Order: sequence, then structure tokens, then C-alpha cells
Amino acid sequence: MFARRPSRNESFSKHYNTSFDKHRAGKATSSKQKRSFRDHATIVKKLDVKPKKPDHSPPVGSTLTSPIVTLCVGPEQRLFAAHEDVLSHSPFFAAVCRGQFLESSSKRVNLPEELPEIFSSVLEYLYKGDYYPRLLHNKRRNTWELEEDGAKNNAESTVYSHGAGQLLLKDSMVYCTAERYGLDELKRLALRKQGLQSGIQCSTILASARYAYANTPDSDSKLRAHYLALIIRSRSTFKRSGTMQMEMEQGGT
Repeated sequence: MFARRPSRNESFSKHYNTSFDKHRAGKATSSKQKRSFRDHATIVKKLDVKPKKPDHSPPVGSTLTSPIVTLCVGPEQRLFAAHEDVLSHSPFFAAVCRGQFLESSSKRVNLPEELPEIFSSVLEYLYKGDYYPRLLHNKRRNTWELEEDGAKNNAESTVYSHGAGQLLLKDSMVYCTAERYGLDELKRLALRKQGLQSGIQCSTILASARYAYANTPDSDSKLRAHYLALIIRSRSTFKRSGTMQMEMEQGGT
């Protein structure tokens, strides 16, 4: 009539076996959680689960999704291509893109007055934040200097201007182009780089000054102060060449 109560030893044995089984089950579960790459691949193959392909689409706001604009530069109409988002960092090009492309499927801009060599530098700046030769910081001397590339640097420091009929300082022409395009940071960069140039012929300095003065507003005091400092720094060269005296006799024309 009455059920037999388990003895003390039987209760202990039952409790021990139950705890041991739980412990083993816990270890088995935890070991399954640490699968190797090979185990994971095997399971995926058995379940016939196709891995998700990586998303290679460009992020929102990326230039890769921006329309391409064709630019015809100079009298020879040399072709350049640039992303509309990149060009729009310039207020000039932002206005051109809004006005010209609003109802047009052909994204093409004609710039017959620009020099391809100068426009290439402007485009390089818009993409990279600098143009060749780059401005580099010398940590040992804690000074800024231009990227060195032997004799090529001297050739790159001037560009022939058909309008002026002679060589002009490339940085001055970049500065004036940046003035037209509303790129103030590029203007500061061009002046800084030009200040590091050396061994410039006096005729090139004066011709570049005339060009820069004619293509910038009279209120641009920074540019005029820069050229004044450049002439003062090169005064010994001017004295030896007699260029300054000749310019003064001709009335600076």
C-alpha cells in the first residue's frame, strides 16, 4: 500500500548521475558552438545554402555614381572627363552644371580660353587636393618643400602662354584660373608653391606679374604682396640682368 522511500544512497546516486549528464550535455553543446571554417563550409554544403554575394555597389554620395562630364579645353579642344560631383566643388562649374544640363542629355562643357596644361592641374587638385609638383612637409626640418623630380621640376614651373607670347609661371596661371572658378583654397596653395620656386628668370617673373595683375581684381592684395616679396627676394638677379631698369625705361609695358 505504501510506496517504498528511496534510501539515502539511492538519492545521492540519482542526483550525481543527473548532474553528470547535464554537465556532459553542456560540454557537448559548447563544443558545437566553436566550429572551424571547414565545418561551417560542410554544413552550408549539406543545407545547400548559397552564401550572400558581397555588395560592390558604391556608397551613397560616391563619385562613382556621379554622371561624367566631358570638357573641351583650349583652341585645340583637348578632351577631359570628370565626375559632375567633383566639378561642383567649384561654384563656377556647379552653376554651369545646373544651368546647362537641366534639360540636356549631353553633358559637355566648352572652355576654349583655358590652357590644357593649367586645367589639368586644376582637375588634379579637385580630385587629389594638390597638383604636380606636390607640396610636401619635411618633418626633419619642419618645413614645406616641393616634390623633387630632377630637371622635370624646372620644366613644370613655367607654361607657355600664347596670349602673352612667352613663358609664365605655372602657379600664377593656376591662381588666376582658381580665381575664375571660385577655388579659394587652390589660390592659397598656388601662392604657397610659387613662393618656394627658385632660379626664375627676371623676364618670367615680370611677365607673370603682369598676367596675374590683369586677371585678378585690384583688391587682391595677397597676390600683389606676394609678387612684391618675390621681386625683392630676386633683386640681386634683377640688378645683374638689368631687366628691371629696362622695364622702368619702357614704362612697365
